Amino acid sequence: MMVKDIICVACPMGCQISVELNDDGEILSVTGNTCKRGDAYARTECTHPERSLTTTVKVSGGVHPVVPVKSAKAVPKDKVKDCVKEIAKLEIKAPVKIGDVVCANILGTGVDIVATNICPEA
Repeated sequence: MMVKDIICVACPMGCQISVELNDDGEILSVTGNTCKRGDAYARTECTHPERSLTTTVKVSGGVHPVVPVKSAKAVPKDKVKDCVKEIAKLEIKAPVKIGDVVCANILGTGVDIVATNICPEA
């Protein structure tokens, strides 16, 4: 049996949560959370950790050299670095609007990378 201690980031409380796992990695109990979101966060963090991704993408022909982007939903934690490397290779053409899909289904994760600001043509 193993106990994993994590700090929850699902809400501003920052609960210290303990997750008890058996030898096969299955969750036996979750304690220390003050809300349901904490329970869900702890279970996901211990079985399939995910992270939101934010970065920038180069823009050609725009008034700005880059545009900020984010993942439309969380990506698997073990794919974050590879996703950032893939995004760094991209260059998109202006104009860019908020919500434009910059990269669909990045690295086969099922997650789109979308623009979070505008970049008009120069």
